[in-house]
Amino acid sequence: MQRLEAPSRRQVLIGGMSLAAVAGVVGPAAFPSPATGYRHHRFQHGVASGDPTTDAVVIWTRVTPTIEAVPGSGLGDPVEVLWEVATDERFTEVVTSGTVVTDPRSDHTVKLDVTGLLPGQVYLYRFTSGTDVSPTGRTRTTPAPHADAGSLRFGVVSCANWQAGWFSAYRHLAERGDLDAVIHLGDYIYEYEPGKYSYGYDWVDVRSHQPPRETVTLADYRVRHGQYKTDPDLQELHAQVPFIVTWDDHEVADGWFPGGAFEHQPHEGDFAERLWSAQRAYDEWMPVRLGGTAVVGDGNRIYRRIRFGGLVDLLMLDLRGYRDERVDVDDPATESPDRQMTGAEQFDWLVDELEASEAQWKLIGNPVMVAPMLMPQRPRGQQLALVTTTDPMSWGPAEPNTDTWDGYPQQRRALLQRIERQGIDDVVFLSGDVHTAWANEIRGSSGAPVAAEFVCASVTSNNVDDYMGTSPRSVSVAMEEAISDLNPHVRFVNLDDHGYCVLEVDAEGARMEWWAISDRADANASTRRLATRALTAGSSRIEAV
Repeated sequence: MQRLEAPSRRQVLIGGMSLAAVAGVVGPAAFPSPATGYRHHRFQHGVASGDPTTDAVVIWTRVTPTIEAVPGSGLGDPVEVLWEVATDERFTEVVTSGTVVTDPRSDHTVKLDVTGLLPGQVYLYRFTSGTDVSPTGRTRTTPAPHADAGSLRFGVVSCANWQAGWFSAYRHLAERGDLDAVIHLGDYIYEYEPGKYSYGYDWVDVRSHQPPRETVTLADYRVRHGQYKTDPDLQELHAQVPFIVTWDDHEVADGWFPGGAFEHQPHEGDFAERLWSAQRAYDEWMPVRLGGTAVVGDGNRIYRRIRFGGLVDLLMLDLRGYRDERVDVDDPATESPDRQMTGAEQFDWLVDELEASEAQWKLIGNPVMVAPMLMPQRPRGQQLALVTTTDPMSWGPAEPNTDTWDGYPQQRRALLQRIERQGIDDVVFLSGDVHTAWANEIRGSSGAPVAAEFVCASVTSNNVDDYMGTSPRSVSVAMEEAISDLNPHVRFVNLDDHGYCVLEVDAEGARMEWWAISDRADANASTRRLATRALTAGSSRIEAV
């Protein structure tokens, strides 16, 4: 696995990032004159944890040592940071602590693997730099191997576009207080410039991206990650619950694969350098082990297993970093047996993990939809809305979306055959990407379901009614009925609502709830339960609840 080296001075400064541009990340209130009485605080981007195991968890923060040392600036001296992990909110029972030094080479981020913890325990953590103390974060380790985990609840989210709305979905998840982890299936950030891919039919920015251009350089991606981490709802959710994440395409560029991207243009420079920059910033800014460690620069392998006692094995996939380039639906290469979505090494890892798993439930964090999907012929405006939402969706009974597993049918068939032939029960794909909500039965060669798929809607990114400019639950209802008629394995579909999901699993079954927010343009949006679908252990048939 290629090692991510420390960035050169050119890579840090490339793109002409000015202090005035990056200052917009935390807003004007963070940079008033001394006469206002403003006191600079070093922990402006909150705290986060992730990738819990039975005895370890990754904790994260970012230090802003001076007003000028904002994300992507390359400014600021090295600073020492104290970290502490305790069992009580007052930190009178500190179980482990230490100091680290951070500097501009890692954009003043702090990410470390806290080890020596006990299984299934709640811990509090915080950071101190100078006289400033960070917010307190709450995290928890996973149950011991083969332990009875009782029941587990996971928040499931994807596709959170800053410009398209407020992150109310994150606030409502944070307020629950009953989650064991949040599974983020990708598109945690978006790469677009202001005025592009924004809110609704007219692409109006609810709030605009910084830097004010498409992200291409390392400085650009650092600024964009920094901006997203200032969102108070996202900060609160990170502080409450460990995240388990993977990336999709917008963390780099729309439709990317190892050799390029759908929207990467020649004037934007070498794609390999852009990919390195995006993954480097992601490594710095996310509480995730890449290459198997929490050390920034130790690799870019993000597929991995997280085990929750004897109840759940969670297998997180990378469906961008190893795939072959997307082809048109009528290209004969689509049916090539050598065509890869996962790459050979990741595929072997996935089937080996599934076959060896002793857990009741095998959950697969799968960024793009796995179920085969045929799109009905509809009036042109409705077709275009579906095309744009699913980016891009082809049409007709023989025209699948080649950006999803539909574009890699031979490898999907090989995966499902392994599941079917080995009799692997209770496999659930958790998917995102398409901005819409689905519950799909994944059927094997006999026509019987061999796995289930639950697809979460977007946090904010446009869906079908947004692109059509129609009222929710109007035109889309007929479209949903037509999709269900053409695809009998679809047990639920909603093309309109934004929000989040909550998955609850125990030894008897799995239950997915879709929650919708009232209005992504409203920072105080309310929420309501949209639908519930359930599985009984030992069966992949999805039932309405």
